Amino acid sequence: MASPKTPLAPLSPQSTYAESALPAPIQKLERVTALVQAQSLAFLMFEKPDLEAVENFLTDFGMHRVSLNKDQLVMRGSGCAPCIYIARRGQHSRYLGASFTVASEHDLLLLQSQADARRLPPGAIPGGGAGVELVDPAGNLLWLIKGATPVDPIPVRSPLYPLTNGPGITRRINTTVRPPLEPAAVNRLGHLVLQTIDFAGMARWYMRHLGIIPTDVQYLADGSPNLCFFRLDLGSTPADHHTLVIVGGLENKYEHSAYEVVDLDALGQGSNILRTKGHRHMWGIGRHILGSQLFDYWFDPDGLEFEHYTDGDVFTADHETHYSPLDLAGIWAWGDDVPKSMGPQRNLSTLLKIFSLLFKGQLSMSRLKLLGQAMSAPPRPWL
Repeated sequence: MASPKTPLAPLSPQSTYAESALPAPIQKLERVTALVQAQSLAFLMFEKPDLEAVENFLTDFGMHRVSLNKDQLVMRGSGCAPCIYIARRGQHSRYLGASFTVASEHDLLLLQSQADARRLPPGAIPGGGAGVELVDPAGNLLWLIKGATPVDPIPVRSPLYPLTNGPGITRRINTTVRPPLEPAAVNRLGHLVLQTIDFAGMARWYMRHLGIIPTDVQYLADGSPNLCFFRLDLGSTPADHHTLVIVGGLENKYEHSAYEVVDLDALGQGSNILRTKGHRHMWGIGRHILGSQLFDYWFDPDGLEFEHYTDGDVFTADHETHYSPLDLAGIWAWGDDVPKSMGPQRNLSTLLKIFSLLFKGQLSMSRLKLLGQAMSAPPRPWL
C-alpha cells in the first residue's frame, strides 16, 4: 500500500510592497521625465514569409482582414481601431515594432526636436493621420501617431457574466447559457511583452518616449528590478494594468502580445475553434496574478506567441507602484503548470548566448546567477 502524501502547508500569497514602503535592499525603479504621454497602443508590426498562412491563423484567432496584397497584410479587431496588426512580407518571421497614439501634432514635433524622430511618409499609417518613427535600444521600431480615422465597430455578442448564478445569487432564471461556437472576437490589442538584455536602459527609454507608469515591478534576489508591468498615464481615466511589459533576460526579443475578448466563454469557445483548425496551443486557460487576466496562449504559424485575455485590472494614474520578487510562480494563480518554453531553455543555443553576452560585457556572472535563481525554481513544487 502506498504511503499517504505529506499534507501541504497552507499557501501564502507572494510578498508585495508599495513603493513608499520598500524594505532594504529592494531598489526603486529609476524614473525619467517623459517627453510625451501615449494615449493607447495602436498596432504591432511584423515581418512574415507567408502572409496567407498568417491571415488564416489571425482569422481563426478572431481578427478581421482590412487588406491583403503581395507585400502587406493589415488586420483589425471588432473595436473602432482601423488596424491592430500589420505583417510585411519578408524572408523571416520577426517582430518589427509597435505603434502608440499621442494626443497632438505638438507631441510629434516635440519628438522630432528632442528625440530625433523621423516623420513617417504620407500613407504609411493604416487609417490615415500623421506620425513619427523612433528605434528603441534593441532595434525595434516605435511609431507615435495621431489622427487616424476610427472605423465602425463590428457587432459582437454581449458578455454572459451578468447572467452568472452562484450560491444565493440567481441572476439567470428561466434562461440558459449557450455561447456560440465561433472564434473569440478580438476587440482590441491590449499589451505587448518584450525581453531585453538591458532592462534598466530599455525601461528608461520607453518611459521617456511613452510617459508610461510602472504598475508592478519584479526584482531579483539582490533587490534589483528586472521586470516591469507599465500602464499608460491617462490621469483619472482608468488604464489597463499593463500595456507594455519589459523583462530582463538573455536576448532582445518579442515575447508575446495580448488581445482582449468579451468574456471567459469566448476564451473557451475560441480555444475550441483554434484546436479544430489545427493551430498549436501554448498555455491556458488560467488566470494571471499581476493584472488578474483570464488567459489563453497560442502560437502563430511561425511560433510567435499570441494571447487571448479578458477581465483585466485597471488603475488610475494615482495608484502606487508595487514590488514583488521575480519567479515563475508569480505568473499565474491557477490553470495548467507554466509551460517549459516560458522558462530558461537548457540547450546549446542558450549556452552560446550566455558566452556571447559574457564576452561582450553585457552580462556578469553575478547577474547570470540571479537570473538563473529567479527562473529555475519549481513554480509549483507540489505538482
